Amino acid sequence: MKIVLAPDKYKGSLSGLEFCNIVAPILKQTVNAEVINVPLADGGDGTIEVVNYYLNGNNIEVEVNNPVFNKVKANYLYAEESKTAFIEMAEASGLKLLKPEEKNCMNTTTFGTGQLILDAINKGAKHIILGIGGSATNDCGIGMATALGYRFLDETNNQVKPISSELINIKSIDDTHVNPQLKSVSIQIACDVTNPLFGTNGAAHVYAKQKGASKSDIEYLDQGLQSFSKVLDAHFNTNVQDIAGAGAAGGMGAGCVTFLNGTLSPGIELVKQIANFDNKIKNADWIITGEGKLDSQTLSGKAIDGILKSAKSKGIKVATFCGSVDLSQVALQNIGIQYSASIIDKAKNYEDALINTEDYLKTIIQQFVAEINK
Repeated sequence: MKIVLAPDKYKGSLSGLEFCNIVAPILKQTVNAEVINVPLADGGDGTIEVVNYYLNGNNIEVEVNNPVFNKVKANYLYAEESKTAFIEMAEASGLKLLKPEEKNCMNTTTFGTGQLILDAINKGAKHIILGIGGSATNDCGIGMATALGYRFLDETNNQVKPISSELINIKSIDDTHVNPQLKSVSIQIACDVTNPLFGTNGAAHVYAKQKGASKSDIEYLDQGLQSFSKVLDAHFNTNVQDIAGAGAAGGMGAGCVTFLNGTLSPGIELVKQIANFDNKIKNADWIITGEGKLDSQTLSGKAIDGILKSAKSKGIKVATFCGSVDLSQVALQNIGIQYSASIIDKAKNYEDALINTEDYLKTIIQQFVAEINK
């Protein structure tokens, strides 16, 4: 028998690696099986640790500009052997870097993210994976692009400040000074949303309020995105409004596709690729996975969704051990889960579940073993 352990984290409780370290020894002792650890993540919190499990890279610290141009130390992952960098936008351009009074995406920039990309390129990166969650920005990536050598000009050919409120003033793009190495780098963007750049479902209307924008700001920002989209379309011979995910991270989706020639993919698919997941699960009898909560949102780009797609294509059974499960047995079977158990069903209450996660997980795995050994 071959069993693959492919958990995501239990937020606030267990990492995917800790899950593997708890479950694998029990399986090896009680089942005559080959057990393979393939922890996963969906591009959200904790992804960098999971990625480094496969890349075995170094943590690089760089001084960059935060969203309001203050100097901060930001980190990214770089693996010299594979020339691969993993960069999280939130490290340089995230909402988490700002004080409450600084949160106003009219005035924020992605310049610091561009500085991280530039540093990785200068170190020799040939492949960059960029996570764009948690941003404080709505600048359509012009800050990032400015750091890489692009210039954005107004009607008098003066360079504008690369912040969100200036999008409406941009009339042309000067790319004569763009870092020449950028063309030789393959860039993939972890993006789990499909919002268009502008409009009622666009970057400003859906996300700007949580980044400090007022109602009038949101209208102004949306107009800026509409206006700037015409400049992008003319310069790059494209139609950015048709790009699914263009509105992600304040228009960073559109900016990454145009300025970086990047491709947008769900975070779980990129992590599966890094982990060589589809190859490792060949001929497996079971994939055991888990996350904090299994519910109706699970099929919206979360790790388990990506696992189910791979398992279905190869006819592999899937078991989920989660913190809690909010789906019926019928619903679980319909999405391709053959066995499911939860920590909360064993615990006295939520607090007990958090404190004693490891003990309850051991109980669940022992019950699973009993079931498959019948």
